[in-house]
Amino acid sequence: MKKPLVLSLLLLLGIALRAQMDQNAQRFANTISADDLRQHLFKLTSAEFEGRETGTEGQRRAADYIAAQMKSWGLPTIGENGGYFQSITFTNQSWRKIEMKDADKDLRHLWDYYTYPATNPKQFDAKFEDAIFLGFGIDAPEYSDYKGVNVKGKLVVAYDGEPMKAGKSTITGTSTASEWASDWRKKARAAKANGAAALFIIDRKFKENVAEARKAILNSRMDMAKDEDPENNFAPNYFITTDLAKSMFGKMVGKITSARDKIESKGKPRNVEFKCAVNIIAEKNYSQLKGANVLGFIEGTDPKLKDEYVVVTAHYDHLGKRGDDMYPGADDNASGTSTVLEICQAMVEAKKAGVGPRRSVLCMLVSGEEKGLLGSQYYAQFPIFPLAKTVANVNVDMVGRVDDEHKDNPDYIYVIGADRLSSELHQINETANSTYTKLTLDYKYNDEKDPNRYYYRSDHYNFAKNGIPAIFYFNGVHPDYHRTSDTPDKINFDKMVKIGNLVFHTAWELANREQRIKVDKK
Repeated sequence: MKKPLVLSLLLLLGIALRAQMDQNAQRFANTISADDLRQHLFKLTSAEFEGRETGTEGQRRAADYIAAQMKSWGLPTIGENGGYFQSITFTNQSWRKIEMKDADKDLRHLWDYYTYPATNPKQFDAKFEDAIFLGFGIDAPEYSDYKGVNVKGKLVVAYDGEPMKAGKSTITGTSTASEWASDWRKKARAAKANGAAALFIIDRKFKENVAEARKAILNSRMDMAKDEDPENNFAPNYFITTDLAKSMFGKMVGKITSARDKIESKGKPRNVEFKCAVNIIAEKNYSQLKGANVLGFIEGTDPKLKDEYVVVTAHYDHLGKRGDDMYPGADDNASGTSTVLEICQAMVEAKKAGVGPRRSVLCMLVSGEEKGLLGSQYYAQFPIFPLAKTVANVNVDMVGRVDDEHKDNPDYIYVIGADRLSSELHQINETANSTYTKLTLDYKYNDEKDPNRYYYRSDHYNFAKNGIPAIFYFNGVHPDYHRTSDTPDKINFDKMVKIGNLVFHTAWELANREQRIKVDKK
């Protein structure tokens, strides 16, 4: 067979396959219906879910409803404990009271010492008379300051870092320091495990380090945290200046500094017991927010591509209740949640028919968006699937209403972020729209100078800031935004069907094209 004929046949085969893929896309996009969208949305905005505020029973009921839909479609349980959930935990903790005395001298937090709320108990009140200098506070198989030493009930004082003999780490035996030098939490854990009542770490770069510590200690925002359970894992821990250490050592300062020098020169541990007069009172404010992301996973059908992922997101949380007033959040964001559920079901139906997406698709409904994009932030920090294998994020947030600017043309959607990292993502969405949905695509809020900064205000951003191309669909705000009047009777379900079709076709193309889209912009 002649080469030009072979090429022609391959070209025709490619065209035929493309046409078949397009027919499949249209077939399953058509399963997105106004009736199904209405059913999901009215359920999500019902009094049963109490406005879906993260951390409330209403949010948990909404998560259960979403998970029940996924179970009914036969989706695999890839979440925790054989379920559909990825639990999210965010903690807010700060010092309510923090006091320390050395003998009769009042010491100043963030001046003479600093300590992090997150690694300390909620309340600590102690007076120390017995203390022990314990080198570097290390307890490793290669080198242990604790071996053969009784520290129970005592204040342990140790230097930062680790012993370096002739430029080599006593632990690693090379010029590369061990984790004990970079991770002070290991020292706090070792102190706890050996029964120490508290740990003081002498910070030889105190002025430099306290500046960074101040930001974390005084930060009032909710922080993402796998609960470190300080009461059970860490001895109360404080970083102190070298001046404070010398004051505490008193007449023993020469003996202690000599012991430190010998540890470093000989690589063998030494300790020195001494008397002190240290009083500490520490009490912290503590609150924790718990929610859950709900995971709908459709495994890809292509053995070579199924380990790449398209993540489709919408947040299902809202503002909850304020007194007797409930914020139903019909547009924000029961509309996006309902749309993603319909897209998820369409992908499932395609797979059941034997023509499912080649790449894997994760339809993830996240909570904590109204608290500061917390659920998507948590996923980005603790991803179920590697971010390096994540092709794109498709995010749907408020797609059920019409803003004043488009009151005469409801068939529109604001598109945000598609071209920020990948020109291909932008073109895929444009092509999907011109081929299937023919909506007016408005890029007003995609302008980098947009004062509303919507690009940074929805869950796609936690993917984009990690270098993953992301597209955000949004209908703009309206007088009912974040009000009790954002009710389901005002939703335009016909519009939602069209936008759901556009989102599906874009996600479908991302999941089925031969090559993953390129990141060609920074």
